[in-house]
Amino acid sequence: MTLQVRVIAPDKTVWDAEAEEVILPSTTGQLGILSGHAPLLSALDTGVMRVRPGKEWVPIALMGGFAEVESDLVTILVNGAERGDSIDRQTAQENYDKALQRVEASVSAARVEQIQAKQALKRARALLQAAGGTV
Repeated sequence: MTLQVRVIAPDKTVWDAEAEEVILPSTTGQLGILSGHAPLLSALDTGVMRVRPGKEWVPIALMGGFAEVESDLVTILVNGAERGDSIDRQTAQENYDKALQRVEASVSAARVEQIQAKQALKRARALLQAAGGTV
């Protein structure tokens, strides 16, 4: 048995296909979904979702949102998403390095600036990991 998985961002549908398994970055940790999973509604954190349509895993960077599981249908509504195979690893690494420097530089800045820098780092980390880079 398989799952029907849909990842929908405001500007595009990033994934709409069957899969054997899905691992989601929920706000409380990694969440694995297999066919026959109980109905579920969960908040998602910024991170990397992994979907397995066959033998290979496909990483997708998610920028926070919600996931609903019901009757082997997984619907994921997110603020933004990118498939790992569409992300340039070198650019993602450069953006991660810049975001890390921004966090380090914001230590003495206003609280709002610190939070924005940390959120930018989270997004950059997710994109780098989805592209196959290591942090």
